[in-house]
Amino acid sequence: MHMTDAAAVLPRTPLQKRVLVVAIVASFIAILDGFVVNLALPAIGRELGGGLVIQQWVVDAYLLSLGSLILVAGSLSDHFGRARILEWGLGGFALTSMMCGFAWNGEVLVISRALQGIAGALLVPSSLAMIITAFAGPAQSKAIGQWSGWTSAAAIVAPLIGGVSVDLVSWRVIFFINVIPAAAIWPVLVRLRASDTARDKHTGIDYTGAVLAMIGLGGPVYAFIEQGRLGWGSWQVWGPLLVGAIALAFFLVHEGRTIDPMLPLRLFAIRNFGWGNLATLAIYGAISLGFFVLGIYLQQVGGLKATVAGIALLPGTVILMLTASYFGGLAGKYGPRWFMTAGPVLCGIGFLLCLSVQEPLNYWTQVLPGQIVFGVGLATLVAPLTAAILGAVPPEEAGISSAVNNAVARIAGLICIAFAGLIVGPVFTRQGLLNALVVTAVLFFVGAAASAVGIRNPAPGPVTADGGDAAAA
Repeated sequence: MHMTDAAAVLPRTPLQKRVLVVAIVASFIAILDGFVVNLALPAIGRELGGGLVIQQWVVDAYLLSLGSLILVAGSLSDHFGRARILEWGLGGFALTSMMCGFAWNGEVLVISRALQGIAGALLVPSSLAMIITAFAGPAQSKAIGQWSGWTSAAAIVAPLIGGVSVDLVSWRVIFFINVIPAAAIWPVLVRLRASDTARDKHTGIDYTGAVLAMIGLGGPVYAFIEQGRLGWGSWQVWGPLLVGAIALAFFLVHEGRTIDPMLPLRLFAIRNFGWGNLATLAIYGAISLGFFVLGIYLQQVGGLKATVAGIALLPGTVILMLTASYFGGLAGKYGPRWFMTAGPVLCGIGFLLCLSVQEPLNYWTQVLPGQIVFGVGLATLVAPLTAAILGAVPPEEAGISSAVNNAVARIAGLICIAFAGLIVGPVFTRQGLLNALVVTAVLFFVGAAASAVGIRNPAPGPVTADGGDAAAA
Protein backbone atom coordinates (compact mmCIF):
# COMPACT_ATOMS: atom_id res chain seq x y z
CA MET A 1 0.00 0.00 0.00
CA HIS A 2 1.23 3.50 -0.78
CA MET A 3 2.39 5.33 2.33
CA THR A 4 -0.16 8.14 1.83
CA ASP A 5 -2.98 5.62 1.64
CA ALA A 6 -1.72 3.84 4.75
CA ALA A 7 -1.60 7.05 6.71
CA ALA A 8 -5.07 7.98 5.53
CA VAL A 9 -6.69 4.86 7.03
CA LEU A 10 -5.04 5.21 10.46
CA PRO A 11 -7.54 6.76 12.90
CA ARG A 12 -6.39 9.71 14.96
CA THR A 13 -5.80 9.07 18.63
CA PRO A 14 -7.80 11.04 21.25
CA LEU A 15 -4.63 12.98 22.05
CA GLN A 16 -4.15 13.94 18.41
CA LYS A 17 -7.77 15.08 18.17
CA ARG A 18 -7.42 17.26 21.26
CA VAL A 19 -4.14 18.72 20.02
CA LEU A 20 -5.66 19.61 16.65
CA VAL A 21 -8.75 21.26 18.17
CA VAL A 22 -6.72 23.31 20.66
CA ALA A 23 -4.15 24.30 18.03
CA ILE A 24 -6.80 25.46 15.58
CA VAL A 25 -8.86 27.45 18.09
CA ALA A 26 -5.87 29.11 19.79
CA SER A 27 -4.25 30.15 16.52
CA PHE A 28 -7.58 31.14 14.98
CA ILE A 29 -8.41 33.73 17.62
CA ALA A 30 -4.87 35.18 17.57
CA ILE A 31 -4.81 35.57 13.80
CA LEU A 32 -8.47 36.63 13.69
CA ASP A 33 -7.73 39.65 15.87
CA GLY A 34 -5.01 40.76 13.49
CA PHE A 35 -7.66 41.28 10.82
CA VAL A 36 -11.08 41.46 12.47
CA VAL A 37 -10.82 45.19 13.07
CA ASN A 38 -10.44 46.03 9.38
CA LEU A 39 -14.14 46.54 8.71
CA ALA A 40 -14.63 48.10 12.14
CA LEU A 41 -12.06 50.84 11.46
CA PRO A 42 -14.52 53.37 10.00
CA ALA A 43 -16.80 52.92 13.04
CA ILE A 44 -13.84 53.19 15.43
CA GLY A 45 -12.76 56.37 13.65
CA ARG A 46 -16.23 57.88 13.93
CA GLU A 47 -16.46 57.17 17.67
CA LEU A 48 -12.88 57.72 18.82
CA GLY A 49 -11.50 60.05 16.11
CA GLY A 50 -7.92 60.20 14.89
CA GLY A 51 -8.46 59.60 11.15
CA LEU A 52 -6.30 57.23 9.07
CA VAL A 53 -3.39 57.42 11.53
CA ILE A 54 -5.40 55.89 14.39
CA GLN A 55 -6.87 53.34 11.98
CA GLN A 56 -3.38 52.24 10.98
CA TRP A 57 -2.18 52.11 14.60
CA VAL A 58 -5.17 50.04 15.76
CA VAL A 59 -4.00 47.36 13.31
CA ASP A 60 -0.24 47.84 13.58
CA ALA A 61 0.03 48.09 17.38
CA TYR A 62 -1.23 44.51 17.55
CA LEU A 63 0.97 43.31 14.71
CA LEU A 64 4.03 45.09 16.13
CA SER A 65 4.00 43.36 19.51
CA LEU A 66 2.85 40.08 17.98
CA GLY A 67 5.53 40.10 15.28
CA SER A 68 8.30 41.24 17.62
CA LEU A 69 7.62 38.81 20.46
CA ILE A 70 6.41 35.73 18.61
CA LEU A 71 10.05 34.72 18.21
CA VAL A 72 10.85 34.77 21.90
CA ALA A 73 7.49 33.09 22.48
CA GLY A 74 8.74 30.16 20.40
CA SER A 75 11.72 29.84 22.73
CA LEU A 76 9.42 30.04 25.75
CA SER A 77 7.33 27.26 24.20
CA ASP A 78 10.35 25.00 23.85
CA HIS A 79 11.58 25.92 27.36
CA PHE A 80 8.43 25.73 29.52
CA GLY A 81 6.21 23.44 27.44
CA ARG A 82 3.68 24.17 24.70
CA ALA A 83 0.50 23.60 26.73
CA ARG A 84 1.68 25.82 29.61
CA ILE A 85 2.56 28.71 27.28
CA LEU A 86 -0.80 28.32 25.56
CA GLU A 87 -2.51 28.63 28.94
CA TRP A 88 -0.66 31.86 29.67
CA GLY A 89 -1.46 33.19 26.22
CA LEU A 90 -5.16 32.36 26.36
CA GLY A 91 -5.61 33.96 29.77
CA GLY A 92 -3.78 37.11 28.74
CA PHE A 93 -5.61 37.27 25.43
CA ALA A 94 -9.02 37.14 27.10
CA LEU A 95 -8.04 39.89 29.57
CA THR A 96 -6.54 42.26 26.98
CA SER A 97 -9.48 41.68 24.62
CA MET A 98 -11.77 43.03 27.32
CA MET A 99 -9.45 46.02 27.74
CA CYS A 100 -9.83 46.76 24.03
CA GLY A 101 -13.61 46.48 24.27
CA PHE A 102 -13.76 48.98 27.13
CA ALA A 103 -11.31 51.52 25.56
CA TRP A 104 -12.63 55.08 25.90
CA ASN A 105 -10.30 56.81 23.41
CA GLY A 106 -8.00 55.99 20.53
CA GLU A 107 -4.81 56.02 22.60
CA VAL A 108 -6.16 53.55 25.15
CA LEU A 109 -7.34 51.27 22.34
CA VAL A 110 -3.90 51.33 20.68
CA ILE A 111 -2.14 50.51 23.97
CA SER A 112 -4.62 47.70 24.66
CA ARG A 113 -4.07 46.32 21.17
CA ALA A 114 -0.31 46.26 21.76
CA LEU A 115 -0.83 44.30 25.00
CA GLN A 116 -3.21 41.98 23.18
CA GLY A 117 -0.49 41.28 20.62
CA ILE A 118 1.88 40.19 23.42
CA ALA A 119 -0.64 37.57 24.53
CA GLY A 120 -1.31 36.57 20.94
CA ALA A 121 2.40 35.94 20.41
CA LEU A 122 2.20 33.11 22.94
CA LEU A 123 -0.55 31.29 21.05
CA VAL A 124 0.53 30.64 17.46
CA PRO A 125 4.01 29.00 17.68
CA SER A 126 3.02 26.75 20.58
CA SER A 127 -0.10 25.49 18.84
CA LEU A 128 1.65 24.58 15.60
CA ALA A 129 4.58 23.03 17.46
CA MET A 130 2.10 20.75 19.24
CA ILE A 131 0.89 19.49 15.85
CA ILE A 132 4.45 18.85 14.67
CA THR A 133 5.09 16.81 17.82
CA ALA A 134 1.80 14.85 17.78
CA PHE A 135 1.71 13.93 14.05
CA ALA A 136 4.25 12.46 11.62
CA GLY A 137 4.61 11.83 7.88
CA PRO A 138 1.66 12.42 5.50
CA ALA A 139 -0.68 12.55 8.53
CA GLN A 140 1.30 15.59 9.67
CA SER A 141 0.86 17.27 6.28
CA LYS A 142 -2.87 16.65 6.42
CA ALA A 143 -3.13 18.00 9.97
CA ILE A 144 -1.11 21.07 8.99
CA GLY A 145 -3.48 21.49 6.05
CA GLN A 146 -6.48 21.55 8.38
CA TRP A 147 -4.70 23.90 10.78
CA SER A 148 -3.66 26.17 7.91
CA GLY A 149 -7.12 26.20 6.39
CA TRP A 150 -8.88 27.22 9.58
CA THR A 151 -6.28 29.66 10.88
CA SER A 152 -5.70 31.33 7.52
CA ALA A 153 -9.45 31.56 7.06
CA ALA A 154 -9.41 33.76 10.16
CA ALA A 155 -7.74 36.49 8.13
CA ILE A 156 -10.54 36.37 5.56
CA VAL A 157 -13.63 35.61 7.67
CA ALA A 158 -12.65 38.37 10.11
CA PRO A 159 -14.24 41.13 8.00
CA LEU A 160 -17.60 39.36 8.17
CA ILE A 161 -17.42 39.08 11.96
CA GLY A 162 -16.36 42.70 12.22
CA GLY A 163 -19.06 43.87 9.85
CA VAL A 164 -21.90 42.08 11.62
CA SER A 165 -20.70 43.35 14.99
CA VAL A 166 -20.50 46.95 13.80
CA ASP A 167 -23.89 47.00 12.07
CA LEU A 168 -25.92 45.07 14.63
CA VAL A 169 -24.34 46.05 17.96
CA SER A 170 -20.99 47.86 18.24
CA TRP A 171 -17.38 47.54 17.13
CA ARG A 172 -16.56 46.71 20.74
CA VAL A 173 -18.23 43.29 20.37
CA ILE A 174 -15.38 42.04 18.15
CA PHE A 175 -13.12 42.07 21.20
CA PHE A 176 -15.53 40.72 23.81
CA ILE A 177 -16.34 37.61 21.75
CA ASN A 178 -12.71 36.42 22.09
CA VAL A 179 -13.47 35.35 25.66
CA ILE A 180 -15.93 32.67 24.48
CA PRO A 181 -13.57 30.36 22.49
CA ALA A 182 -10.77 30.94 25.02
CA ALA A 183 -13.01 29.68 27.84
CA ALA A 184 -14.35 26.81 25.71
CA ILE A 185 -10.97 25.19 25.02
CA TRP A 186 -9.41 25.87 28.41
CA PRO A 187 -10.44 22.52 29.99
CA VAL A 188 -9.09 20.60 26.97
CA LEU A 189 -5.84 22.56 27.10
CA VAL A 190 -5.32 21.79 30.80
CA ARG A 191 -5.54 18.07 29.99
CA LEU A 192 -2.81 18.45 27.38
CA ARG A 193 -0.21 19.72 29.84
CA ALA A 194 0.66 16.14 30.80
CA SER A 195 1.56 15.40 27.16
CA ASP A 196 4.28 18.07 27.06
CA THR A 197 7.64 16.43 26.52
CA ALA A 198 10.59 17.29 28.75
CA ARG A 199 12.33 20.58 27.99
CA ASP A 200 15.91 21.69 28.37
CA LYS A 201 15.77 24.15 31.27
CA HIS A 202 19.36 25.19 30.60
CA THR A 203 18.37 26.85 27.33
CA GLY A 204 18.31 30.62 27.76
CA ILE A 205 15.65 33.10 26.67
CA ASP A 206 16.83 35.91 24.40
CA TYR A 207 15.22 38.91 26.09
CA THR A 208 17.82 41.31 24.67
CA GLY A 209 16.92 40.19 21.17
CA ALA A 210 13.22 40.71 21.90
CA VAL A 211 13.80 44.32 23.01
CA LEU A 212 16.01 45.09 19.99
CA ALA A 213 13.44 43.53 17.65
CA MET A 214 10.59 45.63 19.04
CA ILE A 215 12.62 48.85 18.77
CA GLY A 216 13.91 47.90 15.32
CA LEU A 217 10.41 47.26 13.99
CA GLY A 218 8.58 49.92 15.98
CA GLY A 219 10.79 52.83 14.89
CA PRO A 220 10.30 52.44 11.12
CA VAL A 221 6.61 51.57 11.50
CA TYR A 222 6.03 54.72 13.56
CA ALA A 223 7.90 56.79 10.98
CA PHE A 224 5.97 55.48 7.98
CA ILE A 225 2.59 55.92 9.66
CA GLU A 226 3.24 59.38 11.08
CA GLN A 227 5.01 60.84 8.02
CA GLY A 228 1.65 61.55 6.40
CA ARG A 229 0.75 63.85 9.28
CA LEU A 230 4.17 65.28 10.26
CA GLY A 231 6.17 65.13 7.00
CA TRP A 232 9.59 63.60 6.38
CA GLY A 233 11.34 66.75 7.62
CA SER A 234 10.14 66.27 11.18
CA TRP A 235 12.59 64.80 13.69
CA GLN A 236 9.63 62.83 15.07
CA VAL A 237 9.71 60.90 11.80
CA TRP A 238 13.35 60.52 10.84
CA GLY A 239 14.47 60.12 14.46
CA PRO A 240 12.50 56.90 15.13
CA LEU A 241 13.40 55.70 11.63
CA LEU A 242 17.12 56.11 12.38
CA VAL A 243 16.87 54.55 15.85
CA GLY A 244 14.93 51.61 14.41
CA ALA A 245 17.49 51.01 11.68
CA ILE A 246 20.33 51.03 14.23
CA ALA A 247 18.40 48.65 16.51
CA LEU A 248 17.79 46.24 13.63
CA ALA A 249 21.50 46.21 12.82
CA PHE A 250 22.38 45.49 16.46
CA PHE A 251 19.66 42.81 16.51
CA LEU A 252 21.25 40.92 13.62
CA VAL A 253 24.72 41.19 15.17
CA HIS A 254 23.39 40.05 18.53
CA GLU A 255 21.51 37.09 17.04
CA GLY A 256 24.65 35.95 15.27
CA ARG A 257 26.72 35.99 18.47
CA THR A 258 24.42 34.98 21.34
CA ILE A 259 24.35 31.37 22.51
CA ASP A 260 20.55 31.05 22.54
CA PRO A 261 19.19 33.40 19.83
CA MET A 262 15.47 34.05 19.43
CA LEU A 263 16.12 34.14 15.67
CA PRO A 264 18.58 31.34 14.81
CA LEU A 265 20.12 32.75 11.64
CA ARG A 266 21.54 29.30 10.81
CA LEU A 267 18.01 28.10 10.02
CA PHE A 268 17.94 30.35 6.97
CA ALA A 269 20.80 28.32 5.51
CA ILE A 270 18.28 25.47 5.14
CA ARG A 271 17.04 25.97 1.59
CA ASN A 272 13.30 25.40 1.99
CA PHE A 273 13.21 27.28 5.29
CA GLY A 274 15.03 30.33 3.92
CA TRP A 275 13.21 30.56 0.59
CA GLY A 276 9.90 29.61 2.16
CA ASN A 277 10.12 32.51 4.59
CA LEU A 278 11.01 34.87 1.75
CA ALA A 279 7.85 33.71 -0.03
CA THR A 280 5.90 34.15 3.22
CA LEU A 281 7.12 37.74 3.55
CA ALA A 282 5.76 38.66 0.12
CA ILE A 283 2.55 36.60 0.23
CA TYR A 284 1.33 37.62 3.68
CA GLY A 285 2.30 41.22 3.08
CA ALA A 286 0.07 41.11 0.02
CA ILE A 287 -2.84 39.53 1.93
CA SER A 288 -2.64 42.14 4.71
CA LEU A 289 -2.43 45.12 2.38
CA GLY A 290 -5.08 43.84 -0.03
CA PHE A 291 -7.76 43.22 2.58
CA PHE A 292 -6.90 46.31 4.60
CA VAL A 293 -7.62 48.59 1.64
CA LEU A 294 -10.54 46.58 0.25
CA GLY A 295 -12.31 46.49 3.60
CA ILE A 296 -12.13 50.26 4.07
CA TYR A 297 -12.78 51.13 0.40
CA LEU A 298 -15.96 49.05 0.11
CA GLN A 299 -17.44 51.05 2.99
CA GLN A 300 -16.02 54.56 2.71
CA VAL A 301 -16.13 54.82 -1.09
CA GLY A 302 -18.30 51.92 -2.24
CA GLY A 303 -21.01 52.80 0.27
CA LEU A 304 -21.54 49.25 1.56
CA LYS A 305 -22.64 48.52 5.12
CA ALA A 306 -19.99 46.81 7.22
CA THR A 307 -21.86 43.48 7.19
CA VAL A 308 -22.37 43.56 3.43
CA ALA A 309 -18.71 44.42 2.91
CA GLY A 310 -17.76 41.46 5.11
CA ILE A 311 -19.96 39.12 3.08
CA ALA A 312 -18.43 40.54 -0.10
CA LEU A 313 -15.01 39.31 1.04
CA LEU A 314 -16.24 35.90 2.17
CA PRO A 315 -16.00 33.68 -0.98
CA GLY A 316 -12.26 33.18 -0.58
CA THR A 317 -12.82 31.94 2.97
CA VAL A 318 -15.31 29.31 1.91
CA ILE A 319 -13.01 28.01 -0.82
CA LEU A 320 -10.04 27.91 1.56
CA MET A 321 -11.85 26.07 4.31
CA LEU A 322 -13.31 23.48 1.92
CA THR A 323 -10.11 22.65 0.04
CA ALA A 324 -7.05 23.49 2.19
CA SER A 325 -6.86 20.00 3.69
CA TYR A 326 -7.10 18.47 0.20
CA PHE A 327 -4.20 20.54 -1.10
CA GLY A 328 -2.24 19.78 2.09
CA GLY A 329 -2.60 16.08 1.26
CA LEU A 330 -1.51 16.63 -2.34
CA ALA A 331 1.54 18.56 -1.19
CA GLY A 332 2.43 15.70 1.15
CA LYS A 333 2.25 13.31 -1.81
CA TYR A 334 3.79 15.33 -4.65
CA GLY A 335 5.84 17.97 -2.83
CA PRO A 336 5.05 21.65 -2.17
CA ARG A 337 7.09 23.48 -4.82
CA TRP A 338 4.60 23.95 -7.64
CA PHE A 339 1.63 24.42 -5.34
CA MET A 340 3.53 27.28 -3.72
CA THR A 341 4.24 28.70 -7.17
CA ALA A 342 0.79 28.41 -8.76
CA GLY A 343 -1.12 29.55 -5.66
CA PRO A 344 0.37 33.06 -5.36
CA VAL A 345 0.02 33.59 -9.12
CA LEU A 346 -3.71 32.88 -8.86
CA CYS A 347 -3.98 35.17 -5.83
CA GLY A 348 -2.28 38.00 -7.72
CA ILE A 349 -4.56 37.52 -10.73
CA GLY A 350 -7.55 37.63 -8.39
CA PHE A 351 -6.57 41.06 -7.10
CA LEU A 352 -5.80 42.33 -10.59
CA LEU A 353 -9.34 41.38 -11.62
CA CYS A 354 -10.55 43.89 -9.02
CA LEU A 355 -8.96 46.69 -11.08
CA SER A 356 -12.30 46.85 -12.89
CA VAL A 357 -13.84 48.52 -9.82
CA GLN A 358 -15.80 51.62 -10.81
CA GLU A 359 -18.10 54.10 -9.10
CA PRO A 360 -20.89 53.18 -8.53
CA LEU A 361 -19.68 49.79 -7.32
CA ASN A 362 -20.98 46.59 -8.95
CA TYR A 363 -19.92 43.75 -6.66
CA TRP A 364 -20.98 40.86 -8.90
CA THR A 365 -18.80 41.86 -11.83
CA GLN A 366 -16.05 43.92 -10.21
CA VAL A 367 -15.23 42.14 -6.92
CA LEU A 368 -16.68 38.60 -6.83
CA PRO A 369 -14.69 37.09 -9.76
CA GLY A 370 -11.40 38.23 -8.26
CA GLN A 371 -12.36 36.88 -4.83
CA ILE A 372 -13.11 33.44 -6.28
CA VAL A 373 -9.77 33.27 -8.11
CA PHE A 374 -7.98 34.52 -5.00
CA GLY A 375 -9.66 31.86 -2.84
CA VAL A 376 -8.54 29.05 -5.15
CA GLY A 377 -4.99 30.41 -5.10
CA LEU A 378 -4.90 30.79 -1.33
CA ALA A 379 -6.17 27.25 -0.77
CA THR A 380 -3.49 25.97 -3.16
CA LEU A 381 -0.57 27.59 -1.35
CA VAL A 382 -1.24 27.83 2.39
CA ALA A 383 -0.79 24.24 3.58
CA PRO A 384 2.12 23.45 1.21
CA LEU A 385 3.90 26.62 2.34
CA THR A 386 3.64 25.71 6.02
CA ALA A 387 4.58 22.07 5.41
CA ALA A 388 7.62 22.99 3.29
CA ILE A 389 9.03 25.36 5.89
CA LEU A 390 8.45 23.25 9.00
CA GLY A 391 9.28 19.98 7.25
CA ALA A 392 12.76 21.33 6.50
CA VAL A 393 13.86 21.66 10.13
CA PRO A 394 14.46 19.08 12.92
CA PRO A 395 11.31 18.29 14.97
CA GLU A 396 12.96 19.45 18.20
CA GLU A 397 13.14 22.97 16.73
CA ALA A 398 9.50 23.02 15.66
CA GLY A 399 8.60 25.67 18.23
CA ILE A 400 11.17 28.26 17.18
CA SER A 401 10.78 27.45 13.47
CA SER A 402 7.03 27.94 13.67
CA ALA A 403 7.61 31.18 15.56
CA VAL A 404 10.01 32.50 12.93
CA ASN A 405 7.59 31.76 10.09
CA ASN A 406 4.64 33.32 11.91
CA ALA A 407 6.75 36.33 12.86
CA VAL A 408 7.70 36.82 9.21
CA ALA A 409 4.01 36.69 8.23
CA ARG A 410 2.92 39.21 10.88
CA ILE A 411 5.88 41.52 10.21
CA ALA A 412 5.01 41.47 6.52
CA GLY A 413 1.51 42.71 7.34
CA LEU A 414 2.89 45.25 9.80
CA ILE A 415 5.20 46.79 7.20
CA CYS A 416 2.69 46.81 4.35
CA ILE A 417 -0.03 48.47 6.42
CA ALA A 418 2.50 51.04 7.64
CA PHE A 419 3.14 51.83 3.96
CA ALA A 420 -0.59 52.03 3.17
CA GLY A 421 -0.67 55.80 3.59
CA LEU A 422 2.08 56.22 0.99
CA ILE A 423 0.34 53.86 -1.44
CA VAL A 424 -3.28 55.04 -1.24
CA GLY A 425 -2.76 58.62 -0.05
CA PRO A 426 -4.25 60.33 3.04
CA VAL A 427 -7.82 59.78 1.79
CA PHE A 428 -9.20 56.60 0.24
CA THR A 429 -10.10 57.08 -3.42
CA ARG A 430 -10.55 54.77 -6.39
CA GLN A 431 -7.06 55.62 -7.64
CA GLY A 432 -5.58 54.83 -4.24
CA LEU A 433 -7.35 51.47 -4.30
CA LEU A 434 -5.98 50.72 -7.78
CA ASN A 435 -2.46 51.54 -6.62
CA ALA A 436 -2.83 49.17 -3.66
CA LEU A 437 -4.27 46.38 -5.84
CA VAL A 438 -1.29 46.54 -8.20
CA VAL A 439 1.20 46.50 -5.30
CA THR A 440 -0.69 43.56 -3.78
CA ALA A 441 -0.53 41.58 -7.05
CA VAL A 442 3.18 42.31 -7.48
CA LEU A 443 3.88 41.03 -3.97
CA PHE A 444 2.02 37.79 -4.76
CA PHE A 445 4.05 37.33 -7.94
CA VAL A 446 7.28 37.89 -5.98
CA GLY A 447 6.16 35.14 -3.60
CA ALA A 448 5.50 32.82 -6.54
CA ALA A 449 8.92 33.53 -8.03
CA ALA A 450 10.65 32.87 -4.70
CA SER A 451 8.86 29.52 -4.43
CA ALA A 452 9.66 28.46 -8.00
CA VAL A 453 13.34 29.37 -7.68
CA GLY A 454 14.07 28.32 -4.12
CA ILE A 455 11.76 25.52 -2.96
CA ARG A 456 12.78 21.91 -3.51
CA ASN A 457 10.48 18.93 -3.08
CA PRO A 458 11.82 16.53 -0.42
CA ALA A 459 13.13 13.20 -1.60
CA PRO A 460 10.80 10.31 -0.74
CA GLY A 461 11.97 8.15 2.14
CA PRO A 462 11.20 4.57 3.21
CA VAL A 463 7.84 3.81 4.76
CA THR A 464 7.79 3.53 8.57
CA ALA A 465 5.78 1.08 10.60
CA ASP A 466 2.99 3.63 11.17
CA GLY A 467 2.66 4.42 7.49
CA GLY A 468 4.66 7.61 7.65
CA ASP A 469 7.70 8.74 5.72
CA ALA A 470 10.91 7.96 7.58
CA ALA A 471 12.52 11.06 6.13
CA ALA A 472 9.80 13.24 7.57
CA ALA A 473 9.44 11.44 10.89
